[in-house]
Amino acid sequence: MIEFLKHPWPWYIAGPLIGLTVPVLLIFGNKSFGISSSLRHICASCLPSDIPFFKYDWKKEMWNLFFVFGIFIGGAIAANFLANPAMIEVNLKLTAELERYGITDYKNLIPEDIMNWKSLLTLKGFIIIAVGGFLVGFGARYAGGCTSGHAIMGLSSLQWPSLIATIFFMTGGFIMVNFILPLILSLKI
Repeated sequence: MIEFLKHPWPWYIAGPLIGLTVPVLLIFGNKSFGISSSLRHICASCLPSDIPFFKYDWKKEMWNLFFVFGIFIGGAIAANFLANPAMIEVNLKLTAELERYGITDYKNLIPEDIMNWKSLLTLKGFIIIAVGGFLVGFGARYAGGCTSGHAIMGLSSLQWPSLIATIFFMTGGFIMVNFILPLILSLKI
């Protein structure tokens, strides 16, 4: 059983399991699945201010904070006890392309060649890590939710704004990966 957990699950197992969270949350608690809203709940609980966006009863959303904490704990358990020691398999064409940008380490899901504390102190690393993180956070808030909230919860409950948001998430991801990221990675800074 442990060996099964150490390998990626096929889409036909992982997809339905993720999809089942939607009806379970709706049926058993009338709750919506989403991750980005938890940051708002944390800010509302920690920042006693007169900002209208944070003035609501965040305690009613405590379940969401426990849910996100569970994801964190599950990730920590998986990374420390269930990690597959084999090198991550990367498509040969992608490997050749990434080598042009100096990315050769595939021991982790995130390439440590560009995602590390030392890299954060360079312009390229700052753009990728800090600016990219800010844009993702801003985009999630501006869209009224993150990809998991819109693409999983919103689409399954047939919400038109979620379809629009998901189309733009996917379009933005395609443009980023194919056009903008190669420009950033090719910077010699």
